[in-house]
Amino acid sequence: MIPARSPAQLMPRLYEALWETGAVIDMKALADARLGDTPERIDAAFAREATRDPEAIRAFVGRWFTFPAPPDQLAPCDPMTLADRIEYLWDLLVRPPGFQDGVSQVALQHAYIVPGGAFRECYYWDSYFTLLGLGDERAALREECVAALAEQIDTFGFVPNGTRTYYLSRSQPPTFYASVGALLPDAPERAWARYLPQLIAEHGYWMRGSESLQPGEAADCVVRLPDGALLNRYWSHSATPRDEARAGRDVAIAKAAAPRAPEELYREIRAGCATGWDFSSRWFGDRATMATLRATSIVPIDLNALLFGLERAIAQGSAAAGDEARATDFVRRAEDRRQAIDRWLWNETLGLYDDYDYEAGELRGAVSAAALVPLFAGTATRDRAKATVETMKRGLLVKGGLLATDRHTGEQWDSPNGWAPSHWFAVAGLRRYGFTAEAKDLARRWLETVALVYAETGRLMEKYDVVRQAPGSGGGYPLEDGFGWTNGVTAALFRDYPVLMKFGETVPVPLPA
Repeated sequence: MIPARSPAQLMPRLYEALWETGAVIDMKALADARLGDTPERIDAAFAREATRDPEAIRAFVGRWFTFPAPPDQLAPCDPMTLADRIEYLWDLLVRPPGFQDGVSQVALQHAYIVPGGAFRECYYWDSYFTLLGLGDERAALREECVAALAEQIDTFGFVPNGTRTYYLSRSQPPTFYASVGALLPDAPERAWARYLPQLIAEHGYWMRGSESLQPGEAADCVVRLPDGALLNRYWSHSATPRDEARAGRDVAIAKAAAPRAPEELYREIRAGCATGWDFSSRWFGDRATMATLRATSIVPIDLNALLFGLERAIAQGSAAAGDEARATDFVRRAEDRRQAIDRWLWNETLGLYDDYDYEAGELRGAVSAAALVPLFAGTATRDRAKATVETMKRGLLVKGGLLATDRHTGEQWDSPNGWAPSHWFAVAGLRRYGFTAEAKDLARRWLETVALVYAETGRLMEKYDVVRQAPGSGGGYPLEDGFGWTNGVTAALFRDYPVLMKFGETVPVPLPA
Protein backbone atom coordinates (compact mmCIF):
# COMPACT_ATOMS: atom_id res chain seq x y z
CA MET A 1 0.00 0.00 0.00
CA ILE A 2 1.25 3.50 -0.89
CA PRO A 3 -0.41 5.94 1.54
CA ALA A 4 1.27 9.22 0.60
CA ARG A 5 0.75 11.58 -2.33
CA SER A 6 3.41 13.54 -4.16
CA PRO A 7 3.47 17.34 -4.52
CA ALA A 8 2.12 17.04 -8.08
CA GLN A 9 -0.79 14.96 -6.81
CA LEU A 10 -1.46 17.44 -4.00
CA MET A 11 -1.13 20.54 -6.21
CA PRO A 12 -2.20 19.37 -9.68
CA ARG A 13 -3.14 22.76 -11.13
CA LEU A 14 0.16 24.34 -10.20
CA TYR A 15 2.19 21.41 -11.51
CA GLU A 16 0.29 21.31 -14.79
CA ALA A 17 1.33 24.92 -15.36
CA LEU A 18 4.91 24.18 -14.33
CA TRP A 19 5.14 21.26 -16.75
CA GLU A 20 3.63 23.26 -19.60
CA THR A 21 5.77 26.36 -19.19
CA GLY A 22 9.06 25.13 -17.72
CA ALA A 23 8.92 28.21 -15.50
CA VAL A 24 11.00 26.60 -12.72
CA ILE A 25 14.24 24.95 -13.80
CA ASP A 26 15.11 23.04 -10.62
CA MET A 27 11.89 21.11 -10.16
CA LYS A 28 13.50 18.72 -7.69
CA ALA A 29 14.28 21.59 -5.34
CA LEU A 30 10.67 22.72 -5.71
CA ALA A 31 9.37 19.23 -4.93
CA ASP A 32 11.68 19.13 -1.88
CA ALA A 33 10.72 22.61 -0.66
CA ARG A 34 8.92 23.66 2.49
CA LEU A 35 5.45 25.09 1.97
CA GLY A 36 4.00 28.33 3.29
CA ASP A 37 0.56 26.74 3.70
CA THR A 38 -1.19 23.45 3.05
CA PRO A 39 -0.78 22.04 -0.47
CA GLU A 40 -4.53 22.30 -1.04
CA ARG A 41 -4.62 26.01 -0.19
CA ILE A 42 -1.57 26.73 -2.33
CA ASP A 43 -3.13 24.95 -5.30
CA ALA A 44 -6.39 26.82 -4.81
CA ALA A 45 -4.49 30.13 -4.63
CA PHE A 46 -2.76 29.32 -7.89
CA ALA A 47 -6.06 28.41 -9.54
CA ARG A 48 -7.37 31.87 -8.66
CA GLU A 49 -4.41 33.46 -10.45
CA ALA A 50 -4.98 31.24 -13.53
CA THR A 51 -1.70 32.29 -15.17
CA ARG A 52 0.63 30.65 -17.68
CA ASP A 53 3.10 33.52 -17.63
CA PRO A 54 6.49 32.12 -16.50
CA GLU A 55 7.44 35.26 -14.58
CA ALA A 56 4.12 35.25 -12.72
CA ILE A 57 4.50 31.55 -11.93
CA ARG A 58 8.00 32.11 -10.56
CA ALA A 59 6.73 34.98 -8.42
CA PHE A 60 3.95 32.75 -7.09
CA VAL A 61 6.43 30.00 -6.25
CA GLY A 62 8.66 32.53 -4.49
CA ARG A 63 5.79 33.57 -2.23
CA TRP A 64 4.69 30.08 -1.22
CA PHE A 65 7.80 27.86 -1.31
CA THR A 66 11.07 27.86 0.65
CA PHE A 67 13.70 26.02 -1.35
CA PRO A 68 16.35 23.80 0.31
CA ALA A 69 19.65 25.47 1.08
CA PRO A 70 22.34 24.80 -1.55
CA PRO A 71 24.62 21.92 -0.52
CA ASP A 72 27.78 23.96 0.06
CA GLN A 73 28.63 22.29 3.38
CA LEU A 74 30.78 19.59 1.77
CA ALA A 75 33.80 21.75 0.97
CA PRO A 76 36.52 21.08 3.59
CA CYS A 77 38.25 23.89 5.40
CA ASP A 78 41.65 22.16 5.43
CA PRO A 79 43.46 19.86 3.00
CA MET A 80 42.63 16.21 3.61
CA THR A 81 43.80 12.98 2.08
CA LEU A 82 41.23 11.17 -0.03
CA ALA A 83 40.78 8.48 2.63
CA ASP A 84 40.33 11.08 5.37
CA ARG A 85 37.90 13.05 3.23
CA ILE A 86 35.65 9.99 2.93
CA GLU A 87 35.64 9.56 6.70
CA TYR A 88 34.94 13.28 7.16
CA LEU A 89 31.94 13.11 4.85
CA TRP A 90 30.07 10.32 6.64
CA ASP A 91 28.98 12.62 9.45
CA LEU A 92 27.82 15.26 6.95
CA LEU A 93 25.82 12.80 4.86
CA VAL A 94 24.08 10.91 7.66
CA ARG A 95 20.49 11.81 8.56
CA PRO A 96 19.09 10.99 12.01
CA PRO A 97 15.91 9.05 12.78
CA GLY A 98 12.77 11.11 12.21
CA PHE A 99 14.50 13.60 9.90
CA GLN A 100 12.08 15.39 7.57
CA ASP A 101 12.67 18.48 5.47
CA GLY A 102 9.93 19.48 3.05
CA VAL A 103 6.43 18.20 2.42
CA SER A 104 7.57 15.38 0.13
CA GLN A 105 10.09 13.73 2.45
CA VAL A 106 9.21 10.38 4.01
CA ALA A 107 10.48 10.35 7.60
CA LEU A 108 12.12 7.11 8.76
CA GLN A 109 12.61 5.71 12.23
CA HIS A 110 16.20 4.77 11.43
CA ALA A 111 19.29 6.74 10.42
CA TYR A 112 20.55 6.58 6.85
CA ILE A 113 23.12 8.16 4.54
CA VAL A 114 22.17 10.45 1.66
CA PRO A 115 24.21 10.57 -1.57
CA GLY A 116 24.88 14.32 -1.38
CA GLY A 117 24.26 17.40 -3.49
CA ALA A 118 20.64 17.66 -4.62
CA PHE A 119 20.04 14.09 -3.47
CA ARG A 120 18.88 14.86 0.05
CA GLU A 121 17.03 11.62 0.82
CA CYS A 122 17.66 7.89 1.21
CA TYR A 123 18.02 6.09 -2.12
CA TYR A 124 17.48 2.38 -2.50
CA TRP A 125 20.41 0.91 -4.38
CA ASP A 126 22.75 3.74 -3.40
CA SER A 127 22.43 2.52 0.18
CA TYR A 128 24.13 -0.81 -0.54
CA PHE A 129 27.23 0.66 -2.14
CA THR A 130 27.41 3.39 0.48
CA LEU A 131 27.29 1.10 3.51
CA LEU A 132 30.10 -1.04 2.05
CA GLY A 133 32.49 1.75 3.02
CA LEU A 134 31.48 1.96 6.67
CA GLY A 135 34.21 0.53 8.88
CA ASP A 136 33.75 -1.53 12.02
CA GLU A 137 33.68 1.64 14.11
CA ARG A 138 30.48 2.54 12.24
CA ALA A 139 28.86 -0.90 12.49
CA ALA A 140 25.84 0.58 14.28
CA LEU A 141 25.26 3.00 11.40
CA ARG A 142 25.54 0.13 8.94
CA GLU A 143 22.80 -1.69 10.86
CA GLU A 144 20.68 1.47 10.83
CA CYS A 145 21.02 1.83 7.06
CA VAL A 146 19.76 -1.72 6.54
CA ALA A 147 16.96 -1.24 9.07
CA ALA A 148 15.90 1.90 7.18
CA LEU A 149 15.47 -0.17 4.02
CA ALA A 150 13.56 -2.86 5.89
CA GLU A 151 11.30 -0.19 7.37
CA GLN A 152 10.39 0.95 3.87
CA ILE A 153 9.43 -2.60 2.89
CA ASP A 154 7.28 -2.83 6.02
CA THR A 155 5.61 0.48 5.16
CA PHE A 156 5.21 0.27 1.39
CA GLY A 157 5.66 -3.42 0.54
CA PHE A 158 8.86 -2.63 -1.39
CA VAL A 159 11.81 -0.25 -1.26
CA PRO A 160 10.95 2.88 -3.27
CA ASN A 161 13.43 4.62 -5.54
CA GLY A 162 13.95 7.11 -2.69
CA THR A 163 12.29 8.46 0.43
CA ARG A 164 10.22 11.14 -1.27
CA THR A 165 6.54 10.78 -2.02
CA TYR A 166 7.27 11.45 -5.69
CA TYR A 167 9.42 8.28 -5.80
CA LEU A 168 6.72 5.91 -4.55
CA SER A 169 5.57 4.74 -7.99
CA ARG A 170 8.73 2.71 -8.60
CA SER A 171 11.58 0.81 -7.00
CA GLN A 172 15.25 0.42 -7.99
CA PRO A 173 17.64 -2.51 -8.56
CA PRO A 174 16.91 -5.00 -5.74
CA THR A 175 20.09 -4.85 -3.67
CA PHE A 176 18.39 -5.18 -0.27
CA TYR A 177 19.51 -8.80 0.05
CA ALA A 178 23.11 -7.72 -0.61
CA SER A 179 22.85 -4.94 1.99
CA VAL A 180 21.59 -7.45 4.56
CA GLY A 181 24.31 -9.93 3.65
CA ALA A 182 26.95 -7.24 4.13
CA LEU A 183 26.06 -7.07 7.83
CA LEU A 184 27.59 -10.53 8.35
CA PRO A 185 29.82 -11.21 5.34
CA ASP A 186 31.22 -14.41 6.86
CA ALA A 187 27.75 -15.81 7.65
CA PRO A 188 25.21 -13.91 5.52
CA GLU A 189 22.56 -16.60 5.98
CA ARG A 190 22.21 -15.52 9.61
CA ALA A 191 21.50 -11.94 8.56
CA TRP A 192 19.09 -13.14 5.86
CA ALA A 193 17.24 -15.24 8.44
CA ARG A 194 16.83 -12.14 10.58
CA TYR A 195 15.33 -10.11 7.72
CA LEU A 196 13.43 -12.98 6.13
CA PRO A 197 9.98 -11.31 6.29
CA GLN A 198 11.24 -8.27 4.40
CA LEU A 199 13.15 -10.33 1.83
CA ILE A 200 10.04 -12.39 1.13
CA ALA A 201 7.87 -9.27 0.91
CA GLU A 202 10.23 -7.66 -1.58
CA HIS A 203 10.25 -10.80 -3.70
CA GLY A 204 6.46 -10.69 -3.66
CA TYR A 205 6.53 -7.13 -4.98
CA TRP A 206 8.68 -8.11 -7.96
CA MET A 207 6.61 -11.23 -8.73
CA ARG A 208 3.13 -9.79 -8.18
CA GLY A 209 0.70 -10.92 -10.88
CA SER A 210 2.86 -13.79 -12.16
CA GLU A 211 0.34 -16.53 -11.33
CA SER A 212 -2.20 -15.45 -13.94
CA LEU A 213 0.20 -14.65 -16.80
CA GLN A 214 0.08 -16.56 -20.06
CA PRO A 215 3.21 -16.99 -22.24
CA GLY A 216 4.12 -13.68 -23.85
CA GLU A 217 2.24 -11.59 -21.27
CA ALA A 218 3.53 -9.14 -18.66
CA ALA A 219 2.05 -7.55 -15.55
CA ASP A 220 3.70 -4.97 -13.34
CA CYS A 221 7.33 -6.07 -12.94
CA VAL A 222 7.05 -9.66 -14.21
CA VAL A 223 7.13 -11.19 -17.71
CA ARG A 224 6.20 -14.71 -18.77
CA LEU A 225 8.29 -15.64 -21.78
CA PRO A 226 7.08 -17.87 -24.64
CA ASP A 227 8.42 -21.06 -23.02
CA GLY A 228 6.63 -20.25 -19.75
CA ALA A 229 9.72 -19.00 -17.91
CA LEU A 230 9.28 -16.06 -15.54
CA LEU A 231 11.72 -13.15 -15.66
CA ASN A 232 11.38 -9.52 -14.65
CA ARG A 233 11.33 -5.98 -15.98
CA TYR A 234 11.15 -2.50 -14.49
CA TRP A 235 7.79 -0.80 -14.12
CA SER A 236 6.13 2.30 -12.68
CA HIS A 237 2.62 2.49 -11.31
CA SER A 238 2.35 6.10 -12.45
CA ALA A 239 2.11 7.50 -15.99
CA THR A 240 2.50 11.24 -15.41
CA PRO A 241 5.48 13.61 -15.69
CA ARG A 242 7.88 13.29 -12.77
CA ASP A 243 7.62 15.89 -10.03
CA GLU A 244 11.41 16.14 -9.96
CA ALA A 245 12.20 16.35 -13.69
CA ARG A 246 14.01 19.54 -14.69
CA ALA A 247 12.03 22.30 -16.44
CA GLY A 248 9.41 20.32 -18.33
CA ARG A 249 11.89 17.73 -19.62
CA ASP A 250 9.37 14.88 -19.52
CA VAL A 251 6.76 16.86 -21.46
CA ALA A 252 9.37 17.71 -24.11
CA ILE A 253 10.39 14.06 -24.45
CA ALA A 254 6.77 13.01 -24.83
CA LYS A 255 6.22 15.63 -27.55
CA ALA A 256 9.30 14.41 -29.42
CA ALA A 257 7.93 10.87 -29.29
CA ALA A 258 4.61 11.68 -31.01
CA PRO A 259 2.46 9.92 -32.13
CA ARG A 260 3.13 7.73 -29.07
CA ALA A 261 0.72 8.62 -26.28
CA PRO A 262 2.29 10.99 -23.72
CA GLU A 263 1.18 8.71 -20.87
CA GLU A 264 3.12 5.85 -22.45
CA LEU A 265 6.30 7.93 -22.48
CA TYR A 266 5.78 9.16 -18.93
CA ARG A 267 5.56 5.57 -17.68
CA GLU A 268 8.62 4.62 -19.72
CA ILE A 269 10.57 7.53 -18.23
CA ARG A 270 9.63 6.51 -14.70
CA ALA A 271 10.47 2.87 -15.41
CA GLY A 272 13.78 4.04 -16.87
CA CYS A 273 14.48 5.79 -13.57
CA ALA A 274 13.66 2.58 -11.70
CA THR A 275 16.51 0.84 -13.54
CA GLY A 276 19.05 3.03 -11.75
CA TRP A 277 20.55 3.58 -15.21
CA ASP A 278 18.67 6.79 -15.95
CA PHE A 279 19.32 7.11 -18.74
CA SER A 280 21.15 4.78 -21.10
CA SER A 281 21.07 3.44 -24.64
CA ARG A 282 20.11 0.14 -23.01
CA TRP A 283 16.52 1.39 -22.82
CA PHE A 284 16.20 3.15 -26.20
CA GLY A 285 14.50 1.44 -29.13
CA ASP A 286 16.96 3.01 -31.56
CA ARG A 287 19.78 2.75 -28.99
CA ALA A 288 20.33 6.50 -29.32
CA THR A 289 17.41 8.78 -28.38
CA MET A 290 15.07 9.26 -25.43
CA ALA A 291 12.01 9.53 -27.69
CA THR A 292 12.34 5.79 -28.39
CA LEU A 293 12.48 4.83 -24.70
CA ARG A 294 11.01 1.35 -24.08
CA ALA A 295 12.27 0.30 -20.65
CA THR A 296 9.09 -1.65 -19.84
CA SER A 297 9.65 -3.89 -22.89
CA ILE A 298 13.12 -4.95 -21.81
CA VAL A 299 14.08 -7.86 -19.56
CA PRO A 300 17.38 -6.58 -18.06
CA ILE A 301 20.22 -8.92 -17.23
CA ASP A 302 21.26 -7.08 -14.06
CA LEU A 303 17.74 -6.99 -12.58
CA ASN A 304 17.28 -10.71 -13.11
CA ALA A 305 20.71 -11.60 -11.78
CA LEU A 306 19.96 -9.62 -8.61
CA LEU A 307 16.59 -11.36 -8.25
CA PHE A 308 18.43 -14.67 -8.53
CA GLY A 309 20.58 -13.44 -5.66
CA LEU A 310 17.46 -12.50 -3.70
CA GLU A 311 15.95 -15.95 -4.23
CA ARG A 312 19.16 -17.65 -3.13
CA ALA A 313 19.28 -15.39 -0.06
CA ILE A 314 15.70 -16.33 0.87
CA ALA A 315 16.55 -20.01 0.43
CA GLN A 316 19.63 -19.78 2.65
CA GLY A 317 17.94 -17.55 5.20
CA SER A 318 14.99 -19.94 5.38
CA ALA A 319 17.31 -22.90 5.91
CA ALA A 320 19.11 -21.03 8.69
CA ALA A 321 15.72 -20.27 10.27
CA GLY A 322 14.70 -23.94 10.09
CA ASP A 323 12.06 -23.52 7.38
CA GLU A 324 13.11 -26.30 5.03
CA ALA A 325 9.94 -26.16 2.93
CA ARG A 326 10.50 -22.52 2.03
CA ALA A 327 14.21 -23.13 1.53
CA THR A 328 13.43 -25.90 -0.97
CA ASP A 329 10.87 -23.73 -2.75
CA PHE A 330 13.31 -20.86 -3.23
CA VAL A 331 16.16 -23.12 -4.29
CA ARG A 332 13.83 -24.26 -7.08
CA ARG A 333 12.82 -20.69 -7.93
CA ALA A 334 16.45 -19.59 -8.12
CA GLU A 335 17.36 -22.55 -10.32
CA ASP A 336 14.41 -21.86 -12.62
CA ARG A 337 15.60 -18.26 -12.94
CA ARG A 338 19.19 -19.31 -13.58
CA GLN A 339 18.08 -21.58 -16.40
CA ALA A 340 15.84 -18.86 -17.85
CA ILE A 341 18.73 -16.38 -17.75
CA ASP A 342 20.91 -18.87 -19.61
CA ARG A 343 18.23 -19.46 -22.26
CA TRP A 344 17.02 -15.91 -22.79
CA LEU A 345 19.74 -13.48 -21.67
CA TRP A 346 22.90 -14.94 -23.16
CA ASN A 347 24.22 -13.43 -26.39
CA GLU A 348 26.37 -16.06 -28.06
CA THR A 349 27.41 -13.71 -30.86
CA LEU A 350 28.79 -11.06 -28.50
CA GLY A 351 29.95 -13.54 -25.87
CA LEU A 352 28.27 -11.90 -22.89
CA TYR A 353 25.04 -11.61 -20.91
CA ASP A 354 22.57 -9.25 -22.54
CA ASP A 355 19.16 -7.60 -22.16
CA TYR A 356 16.14 -9.08 -23.97
CA ASP A 357 13.31 -7.15 -25.62
CA TYR A 358 10.38 -9.47 -24.99
CA GLU A 359 7.98 -7.52 -27.22
CA ALA A 360 10.37 -7.47 -30.19
CA GLY A 361 11.50 -11.03 -29.42
CA GLU A 362 15.22 -10.29 -29.65
CA LEU A 363 18.35 -9.68 -27.64
CA ARG A 364 19.36 -6.06 -27.47
CA GLY A 365 23.00 -6.45 -28.41
CA ALA A 366 24.05 -4.23 -25.52
CA VAL A 367 27.70 -4.36 -24.49
CA SER A 368 27.33 -2.98 -20.98
CA ALA A 369 28.80 -3.28 -17.51
CA ALA A 370 25.49 -4.88 -16.47
CA ALA A 371 26.78 -8.09 -18.09
CA LEU A 372 29.04 -8.60 -15.07
CA VAL A 373 26.23 -8.58 -12.50
CA PRO A 374 25.58 -12.34 -13.09
CA LEU A 375 29.11 -12.91 -11.78
CA PHE A 376 28.37 -10.79 -8.71
CA ALA A 377 25.14 -12.70 -8.03
CA GLY A 378 26.60 -16.12 -8.83
CA THR A 379 24.25 -17.10 -11.64
CA ALA A 380 26.90 -17.26 -14.39
CA THR A 381 28.33 -20.56 -15.58
CA ARG A 382 32.14 -20.80 -15.56
CA ASP A 383 32.43 -20.80 -19.35
CA ARG A 384 30.07 -17.87 -19.76
CA ALA A 385 31.75 -15.94 -16.98
CA LYS A 386 35.08 -16.34 -18.80
CA ALA A 387 33.58 -15.25 -22.12
CA THR A 388 31.93 -12.23 -20.50
CA VAL A 389 35.21 -11.17 -18.90
CA GLU A 390 37.00 -11.38 -22.25
CA THR A 391 34.29 -9.30 -23.94
CA MET A 392 34.44 -6.78 -21.11
CA LYS A 393 38.20 -6.44 -21.51
CA ARG A 394 37.88 -5.85 -25.26
CA GLY A 395 34.85 -3.57 -25.26
CA LEU A 396 34.50 -1.76 -21.92
CA LEU A 397 37.85 -1.64 -20.12
CA VAL A 398 39.65 1.67 -20.55
CA LYS A 399 42.46 3.49 -18.76
CA GLY A 400 40.27 4.82 -15.96
CA GLY A 401 38.02 1.82 -15.37
CA LEU A 402 34.89 0.24 -16.80
CA LEU A 403 32.60 2.04 -19.24
CA ALA A 404 28.87 1.83 -18.54
CA THR A 405 28.33 0.88 -22.21
CA ASP A 406 30.28 1.10 -25.44
CA ARG A 407 27.83 3.62 -26.94
CA HIS A 408 28.16 7.42 -27.07
CA THR A 409 24.73 9.04 -26.71
CA GLY A 410 25.31 11.91 -24.30
CA GLU A 411 23.33 10.05 -21.64
CA GLN A 412 25.05 9.61 -18.31
CA TRP A 413 24.90 5.80 -18.26
CA ASP A 414 26.75 5.49 -21.56
CA SER A 415 30.35 6.03 -22.66
CA PRO A 416 32.56 7.72 -21.54
CA ASN A 417 31.13 7.48 -18.03
CA GLY A 418 31.86 4.85 -15.42
CA TRP A 419 30.14 4.45 -12.06
CA ALA A 420 30.90 3.14 -8.59
CA PRO A 421 28.09 0.51 -8.63
CA SER A 422 29.34 -1.01 -11.88
CA HIS A 423 32.87 -1.20 -10.54
CA TRP A 424 31.81 -2.88 -7.31
CA PHE A 425 29.61 -5.41 -9.08
CA ALA A 426 32.47 -6.13 -11.48
CA VAL A 427 35.29 -6.39 -8.94
CA ALA A 428 33.23 -8.55 -6.57
CA GLY A 429 32.03 -10.72 -9.46
CA LEU A 430 35.51 -11.17 -10.88
CA ARG A 431 36.80 -12.25 -7.47
CA ARG A 432 33.90 -14.66 -7.02
CA TYR A 433 34.81 -16.48 -10.22
CA GLY A 434 38.55 -16.53 -9.60
CA PHE A 435 39.60 -13.66 -11.87
CA THR A 436 41.71 -12.15 -9.10
CA ALA A 437 44.23 -10.36 -11.30
CA GLU A 438 41.49 -8.75 -13.38
CA ALA A 439 39.64 -7.71 -10.22
CA LYS A 440 42.70 -6.03 -8.74
CA ASP A 441 43.51 -4.31 -12.04
CA LEU A 442 39.99 -2.90 -12.32
CA ALA A 443 40.09 -1.72 -8.70
CA ARG A 444 43.40 0.03 -9.43
CA ARG A 445 42.02 1.80 -12.50
CA TRP A 446 38.94 3.02 -10.61
CA LEU A 447 40.88 4.21 -7.57
CA GLU A 448 43.37 6.03 -9.77
CA THR A 449 40.52 7.87 -11.51
CA VAL A 450 38.89 8.85 -8.22
CA ALA A 451 42.26 10.00 -6.86
CA LEU A 452 43.14 12.06 -9.95
CA VAL A 453 39.81 13.89 -9.89
CA TYR A 454 40.12 14.40 -6.14
CA ALA A 455 43.60 15.88 -6.59
CA GLU A 456 42.20 18.38 -9.09
CA THR A 457 38.90 19.24 -7.40
CA GLY A 458 38.98 18.13 -3.76
CA ARG A 459 35.68 16.29 -4.36
CA LEU A 460 34.25 12.82 -4.80
CA MET A 461 31.85 12.72 -7.72
CA GLU A 462 28.63 10.92 -8.56
CA LYS A 463 30.15 9.64 -11.83
CA TYR A 464 33.42 9.80 -13.74
CA ASP A 465 34.63 10.04 -17.30
CA VAL A 466 36.81 6.93 -17.18
CA VAL A 467 38.31 7.61 -20.61
CA ARG A 468 39.80 10.99 -19.66
CA GLN A 469 39.87 10.23 -15.91
CA ALA A 470 37.86 13.37 -15.28
CA PRO A 471 34.48 14.33 -13.76
CA GLY A 472 31.57 12.67 -15.55
CA SER A 473 28.89 14.38 -17.60
CA GLY A 474 25.30 14.00 -18.80
CA GLY A 475 22.12 13.33 -16.87
CA GLY A 476 20.22 16.55 -17.45
CA TYR A 477 21.28 18.04 -14.09
CA PRO A 478 24.49 19.53 -12.65
CA LEU A 479 27.21 17.06 -11.68
CA GLU A 480 26.78 16.23 -8.01
CA ASP A 481 29.49 15.57 -5.47
CA GLY A 482 29.38 13.98 -2.07
CA PHE A 483 29.05 11.22 -2.99
CA GLY A 484 27.62 8.28 -1.08
CA TRP A 485 28.24 5.34 -3.39
CA THR A 486 31.57 6.62 -4.67
CA ASN A 487 32.75 7.05 -1.08
CA GLY A 488 31.50 3.60 -0.10
CA VAL A 489 32.98 1.67 -3.00
CA THR A 490 36.27 3.57 -2.83
CA ALA A 491 36.63 2.92 0.91
CA ALA A 492 35.71 -0.74 0.45
CA LEU A 493 38.34 -1.18 -2.25
CA PHE A 494 40.97 0.47 -0.04
CA ARG A 495 40.02 -2.08 2.62
CA ASP A 496 40.15 -5.04 0.24
CA TYR A 497 43.36 -3.95 -1.52
CA PRO A 498 45.70 -2.36 1.05
CA VAL A 499 48.43 -2.17 -1.59
CA LEU A 500 46.27 0.37 -3.45
CA MET A 501 45.96 2.60 -0.39
CA LYS A 502 48.56 4.89 -1.98
CA PHE A 503 45.65 6.45 -3.85
CA GLY A 504 44.00 7.16 -0.51
CA GLU A 505 46.91 9.42 0.41
CA THR A 506 46.07 11.82 -2.43
CA VAL A 507 45.71 15.47 -1.34
CA PRO A 508 43.97 18.18 -3.41
CA VAL A 509 46.39 20.43 -5.31
CA PRO A 510 45.58 23.25 -5.19
CA LEU A 511 43.18 23.40 -2.28
CA PRO A 512 39.69 24.12 -3.68
CA ALA A 513 38.19 27.51 -2.91
